[in-house]
This record gives sequence, C-alpha cells and structure tokens, in this order.
Amino acid sequence: MPAHPTLAFTPPDPAFEAKVRESFARQPFMATLGAVLGAVVPGRVEVVLPYGEGVTQQHGFFHGGAIGAIADSAGGYAAFTLFPPNSTVLTVEYKINIMAPGKGERLIAVGEVTRSGRTLTIVRVDVYAQAGEARTHCATATQTLICLNGKSDARAEG
Repeated sequence: MPAHPTLAFTPPDPAFEAKVRESFARQPFMATLGAVLGAVVPGRVEVVLPYGEGVTQQHGFFHGGAIGAIADSAGGYAAFTLFPPNSTVLTVEYKINIMAPGKGERLIAVGEVTRSGRTLTIVRVDVYAQAGEARTHCATATQTLICLNGKSDARAEG
C-alpha cells in the first residue's frame, strides 16, 4: 500500500462514487485492457489490471503502456472524486517512472490527490505488481488534471 497517508477530503458531489464508476464503465480502452475499478473514496481511486498476454511485452512483463494507462485512469478518477457535479476531468500532463518489472497476477494503480485546486488537481499514482501476497512497487507517476466545470462527462457525439 502507499507509503504516504491519504489526505482527508470532502467531495462537493455526494454522488462522487457513482459518478466515477459510471464514467469508468464508459471507457472502452480500460475494457479492452481488462482493467477494473477497485476502491473509490474521496481523493483516492484504485484501478486493477489482471495479467493477460494481451497487456504484456516481449519478456512477459506488463507492458509500460498498460502500466501508464491504468496509472492515468487511477489518477484521473482520484481527482474526479473531488470535482463538482456537472463537470468532467481531463489529463493535462503526467510523468511516470517505472522502477521494477511489472511481474505478477495483477497490477494495482493507486491514485491519491495531493492538491485539489479549483481548476487544476495534482495526483500521485503508485503502481504495484502483485504476485501471490507479495506486492512490488513497480512505478510512480505524478499527474496534473483539469476540472472542466459545466461540461458533461458523457461521451461527445460526432
């Protein structure tokens, strides 16, 4: 689990968990990877990616792109838990350091808000590779997200 304590946040949208889960369910890319949403609490979201040949690289480890994708979603949704109703989230920037091979039965990306601003939110994401009961901290990302207030989170048509 994370080495840093989760900050206490009060979400402005009491329906934050349903909003996050519904939005995640509309992401075809996460479905293609096989990623699922884990815990959703104010300022903290987990995304879990089970091992599958389709998300590996030539050595059989989780591909760096898969690690980055679930980190991006975990961080984005951690920020989204703290956004007002009738808003949406977009990634502005992220940087990821892969520190160990993603080797195991699953990856767990844990996004935690470090600063929640009116427009920009900063998140730290730690990604763990789980093999049995052992977890290896395999990547850390920092991410900046923007709150688009007054914009629907639904898919744009056209």
